Amino acid sequence: MVSNKEQLRDISSMGLKTVIAELPPSSTGLSLTVNVCKKITSQLIGAMGMQDDVSIQLEALDILSDMLSTALVSFHQSILTSLLAQLTSPHMAVRKRSIIALGHLVPSCSPALFTQLTEHLMGELSRGPPTASVRTYIQCLATVSRRGGHRIGEHLQKIVPMVVKFCNVEDDELREFCFQAFEAFVSRCPKEMSPNIQAIIKLCLKYITYDPNYNYDADDDEDDSMDIEDREDDDQESDDEYSDDDDMSWKVRRSSVKCLEAIISSRRDLLVELYGSVGPTLVSRFKEREENVKTDIFSAFVALLRQTRHPHGPTLDSGAKEEPAIYLLKKQVPTIVKALHRQLKEKSMRCRQSCFSLLTEMANVLPGQLGEHIPALIPGIIYSLTDKSTSSNLKIDALAFLNVLLSSHNPEIFHPHISVILPPVIQCVEDSFYKITSEALQVIQQTVKLMRPLDKPVSFDGKPYVKIVFACTSKRLKAADIDQEVKERAIFCMGHILSHFGDQLGADLQPTLQIFLERLKNEITRLVAVKTLTLVASSPLKIDLRPILTEGIPMLGSFLRKNQRALKLNTITALNVMVTNYSDSFKPPLIDSILSEFFQVLVATKANNMGYSDLLKALRGPFYDSKSTDSMSVHKQSYYSVAKCVAALSMACPKEASGVVTNLIQEVKNPKSSESVRILSLLCLGEIGRFMNFEGQKELKGVIMEAFGSPNEEVKSAASFALGNICVGNLGEYLPFMLNEIGSQPKRQYLLLHSLKEMISALSAESLKPHVENIWDLLFKHCECAEEGTRNIVAECLGKLTLVSPSELIPRLKNQLSSGSPLSRSTVVTAVKFTIVDHTMPIDSLLKGCIGDFLKTLQDPDLNVRRVALVMFNSAAHNKPSLIRGLLTSLLPHLYKETQIRKDLVREVEMGPFKHTVDDGLDVRKAAFECMYTLLDSCMDCLDIFEFLNHVEEGLKDHYDIKMLTFIMLARLSKLCPTAVVQRLDRLVEPLKATCTTKVKAGSVKQEFEKQEELRRSAMRAVAALLSISEVEKSPAMAEFANQIRSNAEMSTIFESLQRDPLTEAVESMDTS
Repeated sequence: MVSNKEQLRDISSMGLKTVIAELPPSSTGLSLTVNVCKKITSQLIGAMGMQDDVSIQLEALDILSDMLSTALVSFHQSILTSLLAQLTSPHMAVRKRSIIALGHLVPSCSPALFTQLTEHLMGELSRGPPTASVRTYIQCLATVSRRGGHRIGEHLQKIVPMVVKFCNVEDDELREFCFQAFEAFVSRCPKEMSPNIQAIIKLCLKYITYDPNYNYDADDDEDDSMDIEDREDDDQESDDEYSDDDDMSWKVRRSSVKCLEAIISSRRDLLVELYGSVGPTLVSRFKEREENVKTDIFSAFVALLRQTRHPHGPTLDSGAKEEPAIYLLKKQVPTIVKALHRQLKEKSMRCRQSCFSLLTEMANVLPGQLGEHIPALIPGIIYSLTDKSTSSNLKIDALAFLNVLLSSHNPEIFHPHISVILPPVIQCVEDSFYKITSEALQVIQQTVKLMRPLDKPVSFDGKPYVKIVFACTSKRLKAADIDQEVKERAIFCMGHILSHFGDQLGADLQPTLQIFLERLKNEITRLVAVKTLTLVASSPLKIDLRPILTEGIPMLGSFLRKNQRALKLNTITALNVMVTNYSDSFKPPLIDSILSEFFQVLVATKANNMGYSDLLKALRGPFYDSKSTDSMSVHKQSYYSVAKCVAALSMACPKEASGVVTNLIQEVKNPKSSESVRILSLLCLGEIGRFMNFEGQKELKGVIMEAFGSPNEEVKSAASFALGNICVGNLGEYLPFMLNEIGSQPKRQYLLLHSLKEMISALSAESLKPHVENIWDLLFKHCECAEEGTRNIVAECLGKLTLVSPSELIPRLKNQLSSGSPLSRSTVVTAVKFTIVDHTMPIDSLLKGCIGDFLKTLQDPDLNVRRVALVMFNSAAHNKPSLIRGLLTSLLPHLYKETQIRKDLVREVEMGPFKHTVDDGLDVRKAAFECMYTLLDSCMDCLDIFEFLNHVEEGLKDHYDIKMLTFIMLARLSKLCPTAVVQRLDRLVEPLKATCTTKVKAGSVKQEFEKQEELRRSAMRAVAALLSISEVEKSPAMAEFANQIRSNAEMSTIFESLQRDPLTEAVESMDTS
């Protein structure tokens, strides 16, 4: 390789590169890699020192880079010394390759070596060397930061001021490298950069407009609505006039924009400030003349919009105040649209594509807010769809934006433009590229919905367009040799045309329905055909489906037997809609074909006669035939489903139903009835009792109260369900009876309270209002009950009752917080948990104002009150994050405090000759960690992730239950914020290693071995998630641990089995709701 002959050099260096590329990673534990690296390192270092021959130096540096990137080498010191010497080489190529090699060295070198490298670079920069050397050192710092990530964090306070100083040197290339360094620092160490972030934003904003060789003011004076052809000629001239090869200022502008994008992406907390300072500047730079820079400006603004979009979609809380960032964005919309209106007429396709990406993102962030600007946007869309030179990707982006626009705004806004929009879109449906056709069909579908919305009358006449829309969709619908995606979109699009304009299609309607029937017969298209038929059948236009029902219904019935869940569910929905809307077309043979399928699916019984008693017999048969004494030999859910069916049949035949009720009561009374029959009979009584008044059944109360005394828990539970639901149908008689029993039957209180809960859940607010006072007073008498199960039911009843009249009842709950009894306080806090549901409710705005008062119980002196407060906090974070987002700064310290082990809560209990340790704080810690996990999903942007990781790290060393939780959290974190996890890797690896290598004492019980095995598997899942982060194995600690796993037969077997297990992918989806 060091030969004078160029051919020999080339061949030998290629040979070396091939050998290095084929070496097994050193983490596999093979000594081969180490030996090979050892042999060639010293020779490569020697070759690098050959100053007289640059080509040898370059080859040596290339090979060294390859070696450092594929293998962990243990002799870094000598490599570092020789590479640092090369940074002063007079040849730029040598300096650049030395920087690349240093970049590969950084991830795997020791902390001491890393410090040596950064201090060397800082020392050289502080000496004020010539500009060329400064460029090299700053480039090197940027590379070190990008590759070394968090490790540079501790040195930033010294580095950043130096780099800021060099930004003022009149050298465009140096400025570009300075901004690249800032970008690397901000991306890798956002927290450590906080003190300098304002200064860097200021610098970026100064240099984003730095273009000394061009006068933009002349452009601004031009007329906005100039003709596209004129514009193109003008562009041609401007390109000729300003083709200045020596102008490097565009590189400064581009690097400053990229730096701004890094700040926007890593600092959501500065969003409002960024909208004030950065947003308007970016918009004003949409006129940038250099295409590369302009694309990056659009990309930075898209990043700003993405940060504005709420991570979990729009907030559920309708009373929530508009976010300040959204308000600021709305104010800027006219300026943004004005700037983009001009860019959409540009010749450059890349520029127009960026415009559509930005507009699509904006339409998603501000649904329905671009209405007044539609006239300014339509011409640009049409131009991109009709221009002959337009690329496929640009057409797809333009159609995707048009689709978002149509689906997020009121129909009336588009009515004046439909005549302009439709022709180019129809042209796209005819396009030969399937992706364009597919997007265009979606736009047609949205346009059809807008032309004649089914939910409100509009003055627009869509008649003139129906024929052309139908013709172009029909052509795609009939074609058999097209892409699957186009087939499905064409079927669904035609469904919308029939649903909205079926009454105007005349003779075309029936042939189209026949095509749908054909698509039902095809396994590939049947699911989308079922969905489409559901859509057409539910149309208020009452489209005539009778010609296809005779053949279609048995076909749908047969789908109920298919082993495809989505098909079954959609078929049931379709049948439901058809039976509701086309009941007059259903003749007995047709009904027989569906119902026999239904009951085959439900209870595997073929029903021939469809009378009331026959159906009842078919439904209840399996429970009477059950030979087993076990009441649950039929699945538990089947009891409830069958009871609902019996109730539905009884509603349809009220005359026969009263006899059935008497029969059911006798079944419950009869001591010879099996447990399964008694359970089903009680559940049926409950379901029928909801809508039927059982006034005449005098013995019913006694029968249910007797069932409360049954030794079988399932019978008791069914009796409790029955009483609550019967009460719904006859409040006047049963509610006083139930309340009286709750007061006088302490032993049956739990079951009676369950009945009360059933009743409150089933009744509407209007029906409950007159009785609220009586129920409320009774519940508060039992809120200090010593038994936790009973208190929980009381709390659930209180919570659900509060939803009836929130403005009156929430203040009462709040007053109870000052109660002296911890049991009463814990019941009140649990009650609040039950008022937080996952859909919008009138109570939400009230809760938002006072949830802070209830969460103050996180500081309650009583351990149990703190635990239930954490559970309530978790429920709010899971179901309605908007309630607690604003309070997190004050709540998190209390949450984190509860994750710590408290020695005063750990005690020893003597059990005969053994001593057993009991930790009374374990449940509270579990609740705290579960809450932390939920916050990761719902309020990630409000967390200081490094503070969060501190507590996860502590949890990794805690009790079995907490470890299991934190392993799942760690796997989730490595997906959500890999950069932060990598920064803490060295501290996280140790507890994982400890868990995986712990051995259970010989002679321990079987459960101990099982627990340890489960812990180890869970820890390994976390390790697998960590290893999926790119470059994580460059960490020496992690590489060593991975090596240990692979070389240990037992651990490697577990690890490999987890990697094959599809559950490992979903390990982080823990439900803590």
